[in-house]
Amino acid sequence: MGTKLSRRVVLAAPAVLWATRTFAQQPTPFRFGSLMPTTGPEAGYGLDFVKTYEMAVKDINDKGGIAGKPLEMIVLDTQAKPELAINAANRLIDVDKVPVLMTAWSSVVKAVAPIANRTATLELNMGANSPDIANLGDYVYSVFPLAEVDVTALAKYTKDKLGKNKAAVVYINNDTGIGGAKIYRDVFAKAGGQVVAFEAYDPKATDFTGVLLKTRVGNPDVVHIHGLSELPQVIAQMRQLGMPQQVTSYSSGYNPKLLSQLGKAAKGLIVTSLAPTTATNANVAKLLDLWKQVGRAPNGLPYLQYTWDSTLVIRDLVAWVDKNKLPITGANMKKALLDIRTFDLPMTGKLVIGDDHRVQKPVYLYVVKDGEFTLLETIA
Repeated sequence: MGTKLSRRVVLAAPAVLWATRTFAQQPTPFRFGSLMPTTGPEAGYGLDFVKTYEMAVKDINDKGGIAGKPLEMIVLDTQAKPELAINAANRLIDVDKVPVLMTAWSSVVKAVAPIANRTATLELNMGANSPDIANLGDYVYSVFPLAEVDVTALAKYTKDKLGKNKAAVVYINNDTGIGGAKIYRDVFAKAGGQVVAFEAYDPKATDFTGVLLKTRVGNPDVVHIHGLSELPQVIAQMRQLGMPQQVTSYSSGYNPKLLSQLGKAAKGLIVTSLAPTTATNANVAKLLDLWKQVGRAPNGLPYLQYTWDSTLVIRDLVAWVDKNKLPITGANMKKALLDIRTFDLPMTGKLVIGDDHRVQKPVYLYVVKDGEFTLLETIA
């Protein structure tokens, strides 16, 4: 438990320092909680989510905060594991008294949902895509599109535009993989394609040979891989087995690290994105400039655009509650969410919270060409 506490203090400290420096006479901040993997195999994404949250919080506070008060983020490490997320959520709610929890990774979102509903704490999913998330209860909402949006578009495109008739689906056997894989399978089949393999691998696996050999037997035209940080290893082993098929994946594959890890093996990979680039949204350049100051390219830029914008959603919710002179509680934050509904956000554009707890966005398909992600198609 001591390790968790030190990790929490380190990651919350920048927001606390900003608040102290900018709002010396107003020490009581508006707080929100963030449950992210800052250690473990998913930390490459999680730490960049946290860094982007810190950037967005600083930007809000540098502009005067909310009604003259600072916004403060408190982060706890989940390692993307549901059992750690449960303990962390209870701490943020019971000890830190946060009214809102930001979550990602489908298994984490699902594990925290009963706690959010029981304690009337608003849980906002900003990066997980399991379709089940829409049905987790009255206090769980998504500000990130679920798999029905981009995976449906990708499966239809693969069959109708690319003319692929036989697909294999390989997926990580957890909440992230299962839901997305089923959607791809069902949509591809409904479009007239044949799914010749549907194979899962263990989340802890490092050798995917057995699953890939089963997949190869069906002689697919395309292989859809619905995984997480292990995606480059799966593709690399696929190529080592002499499987030249087109590979597709969802938005977790839109990552510059993947290109450097795979090299030529990444050629032709098609991935989805649910956020615009600098070519269509100049605001994204601001985020990239901030990352240039960090000294490297960020992991999963489209996710980071939602990270930035979800911070602004919290800002707007807190401002609504404060303006209406209500206590900053989870119940009142939910009232604000359902009253505002539509948010005009700089990094991802218009966001509309639906009655079904879902949001809809355009889908951008990218293909790896000449060592870079190149826009292939935009699907409204």
